[in-house]
Amino acid sequence: MPVLDTDAPLAPPLGTPEPNPFEGVDFGRLERSLQRPRTLFSLLMSLVVTAMTLLALIPLFSVLWMLFWRGGRKLSAALFTQLPPAPLEQGGGFGNAIAGTLIMVGLAALLSVPFGILTAVFLAQARPENRLANAARFAAKVLTGFPSILAGVFAYGTVVLITGGFSAVAGGLALAILMLPTVMLTAEDAVRMVPEKMKEAAIGMGATNTQTVWMVLLPTAMPGILTGVMLAVARAAGETAPLLFTALFSNYWPTRGAHLALMQPTASLAVLIYNFAGMPFENQVEMAWAAALVLVLLVLVVNLIGQSLSRRQVQQ
Repeated sequence: MPVLDTDAPLAPPLGTPEPNPFEGVDFGRLERSLQRPRTLFSLLMSLVVTAMTLLALIPLFSVLWMLFWRGGRKLSAALFTQLPPAPLEQGGGFGNAIAGTLIMVGLAALLSVPFGILTAVFLAQARPENRLANAARFAAKVLTGFPSILAGVFAYGTVVLITGGFSAVAGGLALAILMLPTVMLTAEDAVRMVPEKMKEAAIGMGATNTQTVWMVLLPTAMPGILTGVMLAVARAAGETAPLLFTALFSNYWPTRGAHLALMQPTASLAVLIYNFAGMPFENQVEMAWAAALVLVLLVLVVNLIGQSLSRRQVQQ
């Protein structure tokens, strides 16, 4: 028969308050005091970091102030509905440039987002020793630092020279090359963040790998994927060099009758700013400032959407 250990401590009776683990700790010694070297050093470093942060923000806020001051005076409804003015002509707008920017960024998204998401799923699901996955991931990281003008040269050689003219399609291809690595890498991270238990539960219920990807992985990782897409769109909207080689510029609407004219030179906000900022005409210079303000606001809105989606994924 087992022997009862009478020396073992008895459990405290019900209702007995638990002992305080911080009993006997002298909290007075933990208070911050400038007489202590560590506290003084921490305070000084905090002040230095704060001062450096404010100094780094001065150029940013000065540029924003200049944009709102110079560009805000020119803003009007006519800017969004009229065509660019001729030299020495007053008034006008850049509605065609806004439409062209949206068209080319939309084409770039149609090309880069599906390929980027599918590639990201493959990279996230592949084994670490998969050479193809490692090569694709390395190529995507190299493309993140790819000079944008080289993307324009590539699109110029593959589309402009073959079709015989500048077009929105060539501009969309150049922007898609720049968007693709951002979409790939952010989407891969989003898919990897999906808990393994969710995938195992889906497979345990009899779902195939394809069903698991479409019904579990992608819906769960969608906020993170959309964050990457928004960041890529924001980068593509502000590119100028690739469009100089591909879409060039146009003073007309990117339409032909009731249809979009995708195979003709197309205006964009970035190229309009580049062209008008160097002109000796006051109206065009003021319009370049207004176009810069509109472009910054568009990029800011897209970035805010991406940040909100990123926070939503973190909360999930």
